[in-house]
Amino acid sequence: MAASAGIGVRRVAALTTVYRHNSHSDVILSRLLLTDMLDGTGKESPLKLVSLYTDQRPANDISRLLAASHRFPIYTNITDTLTLGTGTLAVDGVLLVAEHGDYPKSASGNTRYPKRRFWDETLRVFKASGRVVPVFIDKHLADNWEDAKHIYDTAREMNIPLMAGSSVPGSWRHPAADVERGAVLDEIVVLSFGSTDHYGFHALECLQAVVEQRHGGETGVRAVQCLTGAAVWTAQRKKQFDPELFEAALDRLPIRPESGRGLSRKVPKPILWQIEYLDGLRATVLELNGAVGGWTGAWKYRDGRRIASTQFWTQEARPAAHFTLLLNGIERMMLTGKPSWTADRTLLSSGLLDSLLLSRARGESRLVTPHLQLSYQPDWRWEQPPIPPLSRPWGEQ
Repeated sequence: MAASAGIGVRRVAALTTVYRHNSHSDVILSRLLLTDMLDGTGKESPLKLVSLYTDQRPANDISRLLAASHRFPIYTNITDTLTLGTGTLAVDGVLLVAEHGDYPKSASGNTRYPKRRFWDETLRVFKASGRVVPVFIDKHLADNWEDAKHIYDTAREMNIPLMAGSSVPGSWRHPAADVERGAVLDEIVVLSFGSTDHYGFHALECLQAVVEQRHGGETGVRAVQCLTGAAVWTAQRKKQFDPELFEAALDRLPIRPESGRGLSRKVPKPILWQIEYLDGLRATVLELNGAVGGWTGAWKYRDGRRIASTQFWTQEARPAAHFTLLLNGIERMMLTGKPSWTADRTLLSSGLLDSLLLSRARGESRLVTPHLQLSYQPDWRWEQPPIPPLSRPWGEQ
C-alpha cells in the first residue's frame, strides 16, 4: 500500500484517551485549533483537525466545547473517525494520543493505555481502504514489549510512515550539549523525577537521543536491572555508577541538592535503572524524588575521559512550548510522508521501560534482554531551539 504524501497533506484525525485541560491531548491537539501559543496569538499549524475520538469522557472534558467552537465532529468509534462516516479512509494523517485517563496498571506497574487497540482498529481501516497515511503515537509505542513490537512490525509491513516519542529529547538543553557524533562513550548517568512509568520514559528517551549518536550508532542492550530503596545507596557506595558523572548531573539541576547523607534523607524511595549495552556502554538512570525536579545527564568519553553534561529543559507552564517542538516534527512527517526521526529509538525506549519495570517486579533481578539487541543508525541530530516565549531562559516558571 502506498502512503499518501505531498505538500497538501493537512487533514488529520485524532484518537485520544481523554481530552482535558493540560492533558497531552490538549497541549498537542489544541495547537491545531488555537495556534502554537494555545491562545490564538501564535503560529497556525498546517494541519487541520477534522475528526476526533475520545475513549473516555471525564467531568473536566474540554473536547466537546472545542468541537462546537471549531466545528469538527467527535465520533463514537475509530472507524468513523478515520472515514468521517464515509466507509473509506478520508484523512491524510492520524495522531494517536493515549497518555491520560482511568486505565488499569499492568503487573509490572505500567499504565495500560489502549494503544494497540487504537492501532489495530486503524489498521483495519487502512486495509479496507487500500491505502495508508502517516501515524504519530505520543510517547511510547505501547506499555509492553509485545504490543510495541507489533505496532512497529506492522507499520513496516504495511509501509506506514510511523513516528512516536516524547517531547523532551528535542527540547532545550542547558548548556547546549550533545554527544560528539561518532565518539566512543564509557558511561552515562541520567537523573529523573516524577512517576516512574510516565516520567521514567522521558528519561529513557533523553538517554537514547544522546547515546545513539555514539560511535557505531545504537548497538542494542544486553541486560537491565532495577534497584530500589537502600540497594540504590549501596550501589552508590560500591561505585556501580561513576561518582564523577553523578555529581556532574547533579550540578546541572536548577536547584542542586547536597550529596551524601543529606541526599539520602531527602529521597526516601530512590530508584536506580542500570542498562548494559552490547558495545560495553553502561548507563544509569536515577529517579530521586524529593531532591530532583528535572532531567539532567552527564557522560564520559573514552578519549581522555572527558565529561560533558546538560539539563534537558522543558517549559512546564503553559504554553508548554516543548510540545510545539514536538508538533513541528509531526507536521513535517504529515506534510512529506517521511518520519522526522526513526521509530527505532522509541521502540527501544519502550522495551527498556517494560524490561526495567519487569526487573523490579521480579525481585530486582538482572534481566538478560535478547529482544532489545536492536541496532540502528540515528537519522536525527539535536539542535538548540530558540528561547521559548513567555519564559525566563532556563529559569523557574
